[in-house]
Amino acid sequence: MQKTVVIDIVGLSTSVIGKHTPFLQKYIAKNNLTHIKPAFPAVTTTAQSCYVTGKTPAEHGIVGNGWYDHEASEIKFWKQSNKLVYAEKIWEAAKRKNPEFTSSKMFWWYNMYSSADFSVTPRPQYHSDGVKMPDCYSYPSDLRDKLQKKFGTFPLFKFWGPGANIECSKWIANASMEVDRENDPTLTLIYLPHLDYCLQKFGTDFSKIAKELNEIDALAEELVTYYEQKNANIILLSEYGINNVSRPVHINRILRENSLVAIRVEAGLELLDAGASKAFAVADHQIAHIYVNDPKEKARVKSILEKIEGVALVMDEAEKQQHHINHKRAGDFVLMAKADSWFTYYYWNDDKLAPDFARSVDIHNKPGYDPVEMFMNPANPFIKLRAAYKLARKLLGFRYRMDVIPLDATLIKGSHGTLDIGKEYYPVLITNQAINQKEIAATDVYNVIWQSVFGEG
Repeated sequence: MQKTVVIDIVGLSTSVIGKHTPFLQKYIAKNNLTHIKPAFPAVTTTAQSCYVTGKTPAEHGIVGNGWYDHEASEIKFWKQSNKLVYAEKIWEAAKRKNPEFTSSKMFWWYNMYSSADFSVTPRPQYHSDGVKMPDCYSYPSDLRDKLQKKFGTFPLFKFWGPGANIECSKWIANASMEVDRENDPTLTLIYLPHLDYCLQKFGTDFSKIAKELNEIDALAEELVTYYEQKNANIILLSEYGINNVSRPVHINRILRENSLVAIRVEAGLELLDAGASKAFAVADHQIAHIYVNDPKEKARVKSILEKIEGVALVMDEAEKQQHHINHKRAGDFVLMAKADSWFTYYYWNDDKLAPDFARSVDIHNKPGYDPVEMFMNPANPFIKLRAAYKLARKLLGFRYRMDVIPLDATLIKGSHGTLDIGKEYYPVLITNQAINQKEIAATDVYNVIWQSVFGEG
């Protein structure tokens, strides 16, 4: 078996590899770069599940970062149990082939209750008074304590939200190297989310993202240098590239205008009532699942969807099968955005009636993905003072609500998920292995990793 490390540099594509990534440029010149035809949808959990199972969403069931649970009548995003992935993982197949094989899964998704030998993933502490504290989850359980003793508490608020920065990716890199030093796993999977933040906020505006590119380039160099000294095969890859967008599409508002979305009012604020709705959207970057609870409305819903500006494709059963997303978790229709558009979860028509979680970083309560969580409200000149006051309340042990997130979707300048993009925005795979194709499918990444470990296809 050959020691192998797979380093997932989120958002990396040829559109951003250049003068601001000098190490990556030199590394690519010495090795082989191939494009990965994006998984559909090209979002984190789907792409990673394709890579580690070699299967499509129709088989492994990960149709997005979240979906509607029909039995619970709830929209669920960013769940963490590895049992959600309905296919054998590469480390399980490798262990069957050679019982001496070991694996380390560092922050790749669906990492709780995984069968990997070593794993670490974000997992905040949720206290009874509503306070959320930074933390992570690991297997074995004492690994969490060893890593946080050496590197400090996992910087959760640098992992996502307005404070997200390179510190989080550095923590993950340091933890990954520490696990390697202590355990020498055969296969290590490392997730570096850093570029995801700036590219979604600013798109490929190099005047605003050059610093971030320099930072991830330096961190990639540090990891590659370490694993080269360990005589490991190194695979650098990404899950998707991020292209520029200028048009947020509020699908739930359109469905609401057509009397399809049900709203429940609590404490004077509006909540989307998925179980009572005739139809609603679960938005996830540049794709959206449309669930139709009332079969009589299906034809009307499709007609409405086909007329929405910014929608490139409305998939019914035939198109879902064609794109390998025909799974029970998928919507009755699946929308794919045009390259310049992305889908919001917004369903209220008056910001005064928006739910309290809308202005907070609250990835589990929002009925869809919200990239605006990366901003503090730029319309409020005192927003940083407000955040500092909220933080002070937290440190003093008082209840607090960090309601500093804007409700302006036009702030977002980059997105991903659609297949309606140029190849410069495709994810990439960089390796010293010989790959004859200029483009491989997302499911073929499994074979590249297998070949690296076992020397056979």
